[in-house]
Amino acid sequence: MNQFLFKKIDNAQLIVFRVFYGVLICAEAFGAIATGWVRRTFIEPRFTFSFIGFEWLQPLPGNGMYFYFVLMGIFGIFITLGFKYRFSAFAFAFMWAGAYLMQKTSYNNHYYLLMLLAFIMGFLPAHKSHSVDAHYNTGLKTHQMFNYVRWIIILQLFIVYTYASVAKLYGDWLDLSIIEILMRSKKDYFLIGEFLQQKWVHQMIGVFGILFDLLVVPALLWKPTRKIAFALSIFFHLFNSIVFQIGIFPYLSLAFCVFFFNPQTIRNIFLKPKRVPVSENLKLPKNHNWILIALGTYFIVQLLLPLRHHTFNSDVLWTEEGHRLSWRMMLRSRSGTISYRIVNHRNNAESIVNLNDYLTKKQRRKVACYPDFTWQFAQYLKKEYNEKGENISIFVNSRVKVNQGKYHTFIDPNVDLAAVPWKHFSHNEWILPRD
Repeated sequence: MNQFLFKKIDNAQLIVFRVFYGVLICAEAFGAIATGWVRRTFIEPRFTFSFIGFEWLQPLPGNGMYFYFVLMGIFGIFITLGFKYRFSAFAFAFMWAGAYLMQKTSYNNHYYLLMLLAFIMGFLPAHKSHSVDAHYNTGLKTHQMFNYVRWIIILQLFIVYTYASVAKLYGDWLDLSIIEILMRSKKDYFLIGEFLQQKWVHQMIGVFGILFDLLVVPALLWKPTRKIAFALSIFFHLFNSIVFQIGIFPYLSLAFCVFFFNPQTIRNIFLKPKRVPVSENLKLPKNHNWILIALGTYFIVQLLLPLRHHTFNSDVLWTEEGHRLSWRMMLRSRSGTISYRIVNHRNNAESIVNLNDYLTKKQRRKVACYPDFTWQFAQYLKKEYNEKGENISIFVNSRVKVNQGKYHTFIDPNVDLAAVPWKHFSHNEWILPRD
């Protein structure tokens, strides 16, 4: 194992990826401002739905979040140049994690992947060649890295793609109904809208989606299939970019491909010198045991975390418990209706909450369909009334449907949501099962 993980290889793959990564996260940060995403997500809402347990993470007041994302974009430029790399990489990682955890109304699995990658990149020696840091500190410069650096990225991708493929092996994907729903919203797309409504297109998407996710990493690793897999990756990720409009992530996924090609090939295309000597002598770093422990712990967590929903006594597709952080992508479409009834114990008066007074349109959809949003909004109302000296109970009438199913009562209307805690690691009984 040590012979494999700690042998020295050309670091061309990592250096080139650092540049791609820096450019893309810079584009993500500035693009979030330019497209209005920062305004809609952090500035316009009266409050944001943070991840439960991270309520202390709140958007900066006024126009503060614009400056927050500008600073992230600047760190992206620094990463691209390899300037103050360690500081810049970790600064971006913590800032992106903060933006990710302080709101989940715009949750996306790709945002989670970027958070993991940002911290991984902070630890990797991506600044030791073709960087400002290496230019001014010649003792830092090297054209080599340990082999485990490359395999961290590959194994992370293998976990993501494999879980994404396995998650698609369920009824609504296999009978194409969820694909039909996803494509229905693309009907008005210029030129391709009607094309995306064809049954045979749905069949191709269904089969290709499972097989691509399952096989792309092994196919990129195996030299005879590498070029074919890369060509299919270009098609797959450009399709996702055009159809689903998911920002930088299709292009980040393509950038990952540099880790699968021979380092000399990457160097010949992108870097100088065109050939560098690589030491054949195995010299273990002094902290190699700690490196193995850290990597082993990290990947055990990454392997187990997507499986946690199996420990809940519930159907993850219905309850959403254990859905996030598990690479369950493009599997469901949820819609629902909800009303909040407040009982004031001071005078037993009842009132119905006008959600328009508190929530944006997107937040109202989330509150109606996702139980953690439903619970968090009840906690928000409880806090607001308690600050006025009022003691209240909160009950909801909620009906939800998943994909093309029927509407069912979702939340127990007799449970006071202001009084129940949120369970992170077991089923919340007030989420009713489907009839």
